[in-house]
Amino acid sequence: MNKSLSAQETKRYSLIIWKILIGGIALFAIFISMIGLGLFGALPSFRDIEHPKSNQASEIIAEDGRPLGTYFVQNRSNVTYKDISENVINGLIATEDTRFKEHSGIDFKRTFSIIGYNLIGKKQGASTITQQLAKNLFPRESNLNFFSLVLTKFKEWIVAVKLERNYTKEEIITMYLNTVDFGNQAYGIKSAARVYFNTTPDKLTLTQAATLVGMQKGITMYSPTRHPERSRDRRNTVMAMMVKSDLLTQQQFDEEKDKPLNLHFNAATVNDGIAPYFRSVLKNDIKNIFQEQSITKPDGTPYDLDRDGLKIYTTLNYDMQIYAEEAQKEYMKILQAQFIASWKGRNPFKDKALQIEQGIKRSDRYKSLKLEGKSEDEIKDDFNTKTEMTIFTWKGNIDTVMKPIDSVRYYKMLLRNAMMTMDPTNGHVKAWVGGINYEHFKYDQVKMGTRQVGSTAKPFTYAVAIENGYSPCYTVPNVPVTIEGYGEPWTPRNSGKPLPGSITLQKALAYSQNYVTAYLMKQVGPVAVSTLATKMGIPNVPAFPSICLGTFDSSVYNMVGAYGAFANKGTYTKPIYLLRIEDKNGVVLFSQKEIPKPIMSEEVAYVMTRMLKGVVINGTGSRLNYKYHVNAPIGAKTGTTQNNSDGWFMAITPQLVTGIWTGCEDRAFHFISTNQGEGANTALPIFAGFIKRVYANPALKISHADFEPPKSGVSITYDCNQYQQQEEGSSELDEKLGF
Repeated sequence: MNKSLSAQETKRYSLIIWKILIGGIALFAIFISMIGLGLFGALPSFRDIEHPKSNQASEIIAEDGRPLGTYFVQNRSNVTYKDISENVINGLIATEDTRFKEHSGIDFKRTFSIIGYNLIGKKQGASTITQQLAKNLFPRESNLNFFSLVLTKFKEWIVAVKLERNYTKEEIITMYLNTVDFGNQAYGIKSAARVYFNTTPDKLTLTQAATLVGMQKGITMYSPTRHPERSRDRRNTVMAMMVKSDLLTQQQFDEEKDKPLNLHFNAATVNDGIAPYFRSVLKNDIKNIFQEQSITKPDGTPYDLDRDGLKIYTTLNYDMQIYAEEAQKEYMKILQAQFIASWKGRNPFKDKALQIEQGIKRSDRYKSLKLEGKSEDEIKDDFNTKTEMTIFTWKGNIDTVMKPIDSVRYYKMLLRNAMMTMDPTNGHVKAWVGGINYEHFKYDQVKMGTRQVGSTAKPFTYAVAIENGYSPCYTVPNVPVTIEGYGEPWTPRNSGKPLPGSITLQKALAYSQNYVTAYLMKQVGPVAVSTLATKMGIPNVPAFPSICLGTFDSSVYNMVGAYGAFANKGTYTKPIYLLRIEDKNGVVLFSQKEIPKPIMSEEVAYVMTRMLKGVVINGTGSRLNYKYHVNAPIGAKTGTTQNNSDGWFMAITPQLVTGIWTGCEDRAFHFISTNQGEGANTALPIFAGFIKRVYANPALKISHADFEPPKSGVSITYDCNQYQQQEEGSSELDEKLGF
């Protein structure tokens, strides 16, 4: 017998249901309020919402705005909304949050429908883009229990609502795309565009954008590098959802769906980009600047170059840097082959046991074994046991099996090289190549390393002589000279057979004659030469006669700065490469400008440029013309040190000064013959390869213009025919006067 509820009972049950419903809503509201008040753990503050923390890479930027590389723990660089392709925006909205532009952080309609889907076994995600952003900005802790997970989810709801109140929809979707992980050390859409397609976010095509958006369902499962077919299918699903959301036409979909992925994959590492040696030196410099000048964040904590998204503006010219690296690689392959061939049939390691032992003890392998507590005998056994390793060659890295001691010997016979180019008018460094391969050899040889400079030091002595009234046409007997009064008497030898008879200073410098240089040193004294070298930015040059032949050590960096004074009309400008540093909001934290210092008269500097041009016209640097066909007004000086351990080439034009050094890591290893080991063979060809590329690029605006003489004129006679006539006229007058 059916018993229906009375009207009174129906009313009572309805009231109970409404009380339960209202009570539940009230309890839920109280629960949410308690979360909002931080009773279940702190929520991000208003400041945190306004300034969310994320590991953002710092960018190093060339003078034309192109990126040289980044410092990062997560390879992330932010972009603005206008820098993101519409394909990315539309793909993301269609796939992740179709009602993104309508809701206020939480899409309740979608949430309840997703609950229904999940109840019937069709699992789907309910998070809006704003909720996902909240999760990205304020990550969850790992290993949460069920209650903590639910609590965290509600916290993300509250943060999502706060984000919607503080940011526009454009800002929210931009922040999301800047924070999301795309795998392979690509954090944010900018890094992802470069890593997977070698492009920028604004240039991402429809298929490229859909591929990246599709990865958000699972960066490993839909990785285009690991699972290309699966990634392609997911890409097409994204485009199909764009069609469904009226963000793409069916015709466009049909045209694009069969296209391949067309990846241009380049996994991100801290060594990515050009000028790795430069970036390494720069990083240390910035750390020192921040410490010395007490530059900190507003809260007083130190800046972290790997996390704080700084913009670092430099003087490097992107194209010149590429040309310098290309020129080095191009010629060093050839030179290394020459070097190995020169030792054929000989043992380069004879009497070099000490150097090999030092090489072993400086190696990372030795230090690691020492840390493990290995004895010297155990380490010796290890170095004499074959093992798998990767070695550098000019044909690329090679995986091989060899004894570690043999790898030490191999690297001892590997030529190293460094090069720097600077604009002498303002000291701006344009190119910096600190070594042959940063992955294997991280020590910078431009600024950090110093080597004996050889004959590239001779112009300093000649400059002092010119300052003291000598003409380039002054004639000196090219015979041995002894200088006394500075310890043991010093009588230098000439490298090779000296030019016979008496020669002009111009010719002596062009052919790098030691006797004439020593003669000038005897006349002007080492103190004057040392003082000038110091003014030209070369520290610690001892006041001894031998410095005229370059027996002191210097860096490529300092030598380029010094030669810049000749090219810049007698004014020295210390090389600079850091212009300014900005924080991620564009606030300038540090800036600097060049500081020019006149150190010699414009007249002396001009005469020196003419003398240095003579080196290229008919001296030790003449192969720049006859072999490499570089026909431009270039001044230069070659340099070769004892036993051919170091080869140098310094070159000047009115717009560029370049210094190049070549040699082995250890001075005990070198070319046998001077013909092969001199700077004209080991360094000059790299300059030729570089400057030819520079001249061929009209956008660089490096002209073939000659050095300009002083507007006030030149009183020093540098035309040797005119000088000879003056001397003959003076002699005739002396005879008439009875002198």
